Amino acid sequence: MEETVPRNATVTTETSVRRRSLLAGCSAHAVHDGLTDVIYVLLPLWQAQFGLSLAQVGLLRGAYSGMMAGFQLLASRAARRFGRERLLVGGTLLAGVAYLVAGQATGLGVLLVALMLGGLGASTQHPLASSMITDSHAAGGGVKQALSHYNFAGDIGKAVIPGLMGVLLVAVSWRTGATLLGVLGVAAAVLLWWLIPSRAQALAAGGKAPKLATGNGSPGGLRALLMLGMLDSAVRMGFLTFLPFLLRLKGAGTAGIGLALTLLFVGGAFGKLLCGYLGARIGLLKTVSLTEAGTALLIVLAVVLPYSATLVMLPLLGLALNGTSSVLYGVVPELAAAGKHEQAFALFYTGTIGGGALAPVVFGRLGDVTGVPTAVVVLAATLLLTLPLAWRVNKGLVAE
Repeated sequence: MEETVPRNATVTTETSVRRRSLLAGCSAHAVHDGLTDVIYVLLPLWQAQFGLSLAQVGLLRGAYSGMMAGFQLLASRAARRFGRERLLVGGTLLAGVAYLVAGQATGLGVLLVALMLGGLGASTQHPLASSMITDSHAAGGGVKQALSHYNFAGDIGKAVIPGLMGVLLVAVSWRTGATLLGVLGVAAAVLLWWLIPSRAQALAAGGKAPKLATGNGSPGGLRALLMLGMLDSAVRMGFLTFLPFLLRLKGAGTAGIGLALTLLFVGGAFGKLLCGYLGARIGLLKTVSLTEAGTALLIVLAVVLPYSATLVMLPLLGLALNGTSSVLYGVVPELAAAGKHEQAFALFYTGTIGGGALAPVVFGRLGDVTGVPTAVVVLAATLLLTLPLAWRVNKGLVAE
């Protein structure tokens, strides 16, 4: 007589897998995004320590983002061979080791190598953690809600880790701070190794693959969306790179810079939630026009306002600065051809992060020539190029 597994046991297993996958994915996103954006707090200290130009500062930031962007597609392929869980844990471990190396840096060369290793480790997080959450929630539903928690967790990491580091650096050296970040990354890898359900547990939960929507898509709209996303990401990464230097010109210290970044990232976290709902209510064109024009105006205000007024304004700037990305991400499936959603997402992630990696180098060189305030104003003006692209994307959505 065949032995059957009680239905309530199967439900319990599925619920456990869903919860552990979501907690692991959110934890990975929070730690990785925090380790990525805490660089902005450290950049001015590295510049002072090693006598770097703004172009070299941009190179350091671009090295991390460039490696993260360039290896995301390869991380997805490698996961099929070595296992998604192993690769995500290994990538998190490598990101931690990178900061341990950075803490021992004696010059630009070692810092560059460390940040390239960090970016390589970070390249595993977005594609693997998001797909793990999607797969675990496919059978029981709630994929979109789970992914919204995942995205929100990343912004919490961006707000908390740089803020805490800014306060910590008042009492300790940047080398000690970087070493502690490395310890955090290693500890997170151990946590993920314990949290992530094994493949056998996932199969026992009875998960099913999600069904993809059908449609012919809009190749022209998708190309315009990619360009729009690259410009939006370039301005965001460029501004974040320059913000600590802009604040220093206003008299802010390390703790003040950490506080400013925290306020900006908290606003950005809520911006992703708010603009997602706003886009669904009034449409992509109106939402993107509002957020991009608002971002450009607020960036200019950040240049001309004194430090205290800038702090008050930063949460609103963060809301607009980050809000656009959630709207753009949500329309990728609508513009992709049937059966091409995964490729479209991978291309969009790679393109936007790549644009963010290039911007600090290009605008860093401009900052060396013209000064930080002028370079930041040029960044704001660049956002105006997104408006005709938003119109083209909207046209593709209507046609589709």
